[in-house]
Amino acid sequence: MDLYEHQGKELFARHGIPLVEGEVAESPADARAAAERLGGRVAVKAQVQMGGRGKGGGIALVTSPEEAEAEAERILGEGFKGTPVTRLLIERLVDIADEFYAAMTLDRSVQRYVAMVSAEGGMDIEEVARTQPEALRRAAIDPLLGLKGFQVRYLVGHLPAEARDGTGDVLAKMFELLRAADATLVEINPLVLLAGGEVVALDAKVTVDDNALYRQPELAALRSSFPVDPTQARANEKGLQYVKLDGEVGIVGNGAGLVMSTLDVVSQAGGRPANFLDVGGGATADLMATSLEVVLSDPAVRSVLVNIFGGITRGDLVAQGIVEALGRVDAQVPIVVRLDGTNAEQGREILERAGHPGIVPAATMLDAARKAVELAHAHAGEGS
Repeated sequence: MDLYEHQGKELFARHGIPLVEGEVAESPADARAAAERLGGRVAVKAQVQMGGRGKGGGIALVTSPEEAEAEAERILGEGFKGTPVTRLLIERLVDIADEFYAAMTLDRSVQRYVAMVSAEGGMDIEEVARTQPEALRRAAIDPLLGLKGFQVRYLVGHLPAEARDGTGDVLAKMFELLRAADATLVEINPLVLLAGGEVVALDAKVTVDDNALYRQPELAALRSSFPVDPTQARANEKGLQYVKLDGEVGIVGNGAGLVMSTLDVVSQAGGRPANFLDVGGGATADLMATSLEVVLSDPAVRSVLVNIFGGITRGDLVAQGIVEALGRVDAQVPIVVRLDGTNAEQGREILERAGHPGIVPAATMLDAARKAVELAHAHAGEGS
């Protein structure tokens, strides 16, 4: 669960991480009043669960309460990258001497926490790692031993001397927060050195492990403050294992491993998956129809790939579900179907007899992925 910036900063404050003074606003009038209390020169920051706000117009630096009100009206009205914005963080502008990056995350592959500090802040950390590897230092933290002093000294050793003690103190408190909140990520980008010598967090990104929310009731209660994608909400209502992604090829499969493989093959074929949807074993015709309805309700989908390997799941029931779904919804995009395994031949016959022009059969998973990607690109071209 990704927290809003202001929620992450509330956790920062509890653990003593230095912050810039700020207030949450839910209307242009609130933003103006907050700017007046903060001296007029403020940052107006959209509260969304994604990055790229600085380059995408989600953060505005203003010099008066009137400007703050105008920018708040713009951001609240336009949203950010298609996501509604219902609240803003208004923060006092500060004089920055230098910018850094600090993060702690969970690396399950090595069963360790990993701390990272970069001498280049306010930038995409992947870009820094690629172009300036010497600016980034990492340390693996044993969860039983915790963050040690020698690790902190190493992590901050490439920073300016005047920033090392303050950054080291912030790192220790970040690790306290990481464990106390059952977080999988605590990130500050940028962590800044002010002209007066203080190190403060200008941003906060905190991701909490969903599996630990049962013992974090206060954090679990924050879920109600986040907007829910309509397609995701519909899938949740139907009890489907669905995750919305950013692509154009809708995916329906049975078994998490097969679905993950399908995502990879679609990417290999030059497309981008629009979702992860696992119908599980023993999928009925009704469940298949419901799954297709959910995927087709996403306006970003330009084609659908149904990839079923029948063990417990029967190909004929899957085919019946596809035909039933096409009777319930007016599918405006092609549906590529690859059936294999139990009763696959009967399933293919059912689809052939249905004679629906939107159904495109495929013999193999790679063939299905290529067809789905080609059709998605063709459909997108027609739409433009």
